[in-house]
Amino acid sequence: MAPFITLVGGWLLLRAAGLLGIDALDSWQPALRGALAMMFVLTGLAHFGSTRRQDLIAMVPPRLPRPDLLVTITGLLELIGAVGLVIPATAPAAAICLALLMVAMFPANVYAARAGLTLAGRPVTPLLPRTLLQVLFIGAAIAAAV
Repeated sequence: MAPFITLVGGWLLLRAAGLLGIDALDSWQPALRGALAMMFVLTGLAHFGSTRRQDLIAMVPPRLPRPDLLVTITGLLELIGAVGLVIPATAPAAAICLALLMVAMFPANVYAARAGLTLAGRPVTPLLPRTLLQVLFIGAAIAAAV
């Protein structure tokens, strides 16, 4: 739920800043890119914190090799993508790449929901709400790209 709150809250704050005269945030799309960047900083950093990292490693489907390495790589990609979102010249490409990354990582969410895993001591989001959130996040990334 924290990524959703970060995305929506970040967008509202950045959009308000644009309405108050910050030219770089003068429309919905730059505010959305900034909010997505905030969300990906939040989720990317979670790949490196000790408690969450272990939970994310456990979410990697068993058929995939080196779950620890995959969590590290995806965390780095999320952080690099967040930087790319706030640079106007790279923002469209970063947004598309992050949308593709979310598609690639979705099987981990499916596995975690079906296996009844926890994240930070709480059950992971059930599959249907998680799927709807993922569609929203991917849609936001696509909207940020065009």
